[in-house]
Amino acid sequence: MDLTTIALLVLAPLLIWRIYSRLKLAMARQRSIMQKHWTGLGLFTAMALVPATELLGKPMSLLWLALGVAAGIGYGIWGLRLTRYETTGEGYFFTPNARLGIFIAMLFIARLLYVGVDLYANQNSATPRMAFTDSPFTMLGLGVVAGYFATMSAGLLRWRRALKKAEDAAAPKQ
Repeated sequence: MDLTTIALLVLAPLLIWRIYSRLKLAMARQRSIMQKHWTGLGLFTAMALVPATELLGKPMSLLWLALGVAAGIGYGIWGLRLTRYETTGEGYFFTPNARLGIFIAMLFIARLLYVGVDLYANQNSATPRMAFTDSPFTMLGLGVVAGYFATMSAGLLRWRRALKKAEDAAAPKQ
């Protein structure tokens, strides 16, 4: 084993631990900020649509992406049901289900790490590499992540919009 391989083997668990720690913080109680929800909706929708445009000529890869998005939307709806919503004097807060969000994100990160290790292991190989979008597991994982987090963002926007309507209806009319 060369020094680079040993360094990767030592640093990979540290990288995974740091990613997990950051995800754990992201799945804690958060202030609901409309711009953040709009950004999440746009970003994760684009995360599914951009590869989909590249996959128009590859129906099987497009199918895997679509299945992933459908599964992600299903998990997102389930996640919204498990989310705790709070309205306080300080503002609006929500606490997503940490286990579900971390699980979905870590599955995708594990897939990205696998692709990275594969690229590293085969860097001097003469065998041709598959395109990133040719792998069904990658497209499935990408679709699940995009569908889940886009659905969560859309659900939070819907929750805030319903609160605004209720506040407007309760406000005295002049």
